[in-house]
Amino acid sequence: MRPDLKHFLLLLCSLTSFAQVQLEVDPPENIKSIIFRGPTEDQFPIVQLGESIYLEFDDLSASEQDYYFRLQHCDYDWQPSQLLKSQYLSGVDNQRIIYYENSYTTLQPYSNYQLTIPNNQVSLRVSGNYILEIYNANNVLQFSRRFVVYQDQVKVPAIVRRSRDFEYLMEKQSVQFSVIPAGIQLINPKKEVKIAILQNYHWPTARYNIPPQFTIGSELVYKYDKETAFFGGNEYLNFDSSDLRAPTAAISSIGFKDLYHHYLFPNRWRFDQEYTYFPDINGDFVIRTLQGRDPSREAEYTWVHFSLPYTDEIGFDQVYIFGKYNNYALEDLNRMEYNPDTGYMEASLLLKQGFYNFKYVIAREDGPVALNEVCGNFHFTENTYTILVYYRNFGDIYDSVIGIGSTNSRNISN
Repeated sequence: MRPDLKHFLLLLCSLTSFAQVQLEVDPPENIKSIIFRGPTEDQFPIVQLGESIYLEFDDLSASEQDYYFRLQHCDYDWQPSQLLKSQYLSGVDNQRIIYYENSYTTLQPYSNYQLTIPNNQVSLRVSGNYILEIYNANNVLQFSRRFVVYQDQVKVPAIVRRSRDFEYLMEKQSVQFSVIPAGIQLINPKKEVKIAILQNYHWPTARYNIPPQFTIGSELVYKYDKETAFFGGNEYLNFDSSDLRAPTAAISSIGFKDLYHHYLFPNRWRFDQEYTYFPDINGDFVIRTLQGRDPSREAEYTWVHFSLPYTDEIGFDQVYIFGKYNNYALEDLNRMEYNPDTGYMEASLLLKQGFYNFKYVIAREDGPVALNEVCGNFHFTENTYTILVYYRNFGDIYDSVIGIGSTNSRNISN
């Protein structure tokens, strides 16, 4: 082999081995209201192999641009698996999204795009972690989202208990569960099986690499306390902008200047308040409007105004409005600014009409994002927990997902 060709091949292999999928890329400002779900309303698709996933988003440039989708299979750690596209896809991806329509009678024009997988071009062949990527006509990545495909080969009964750690007795929730094979034989489960635990489908706080505490026959038992504990947080705040003209419980007034403006009542710090239960959708949002029949095309975009009292605890730290509406991203668009005339931290977001959950978080240079410093932590808080069971048999070249479990802290026990 010629030395220059050998050098090129070695360089190519090196680049390939260090290739990484860029997870959860946030869209440019013209792309809004990304809805990504499976058969349920929860906006994180965890679907059984063969079930459909659905993507919808708006392009506020309203120029009917062409967008293309690609799919990448990943291992447990969200790095690209060794599978070829032909091994995890039937058909081909990198296809144009063909279903789109322009908004109808809205003040803010936009193009609404919708994609369902499987479709006539492509379907999925194996379970596991996946990344859906959306590109424009210039082959520039616009945004990406994770999803999980599973096969139902194990049962995962689970419960939520109060933490037994006295330091966090009133603040944390512990997830305890078992993995029971049903249609699969686990020969060496401590090496073959891996677990991921999600609170409200939020990946940054997920728990990984937790081995079974012990086994009973073929059943894997995870009855940890600290290792599977999560801060409870608090119920999310919410508002409903589905009516353009009538204020709701959280909206103090509605104005109009080019677009509608919804002014929320000032929120307050809740970490030192008594816990109060009120139903939420765990950070999610639902697009809806009372001014039309088709929310995808007829819902308006309105400016929603938020305010939170400034306190010494904030100092020079960054405060953000946090929720699924932008996939929990911390961006300049949702960062609050101090208003010396009112003494409040304030921000305005351009959001499509609907029902939204949100909370306030604090980002500091010297530590992780303080998710619950403003709202507080309570063990009573209603949270949904999802357990993903990954499996790699001896000789396999990818991690499959062989089952999921779900539980809710609404019935938390001691």
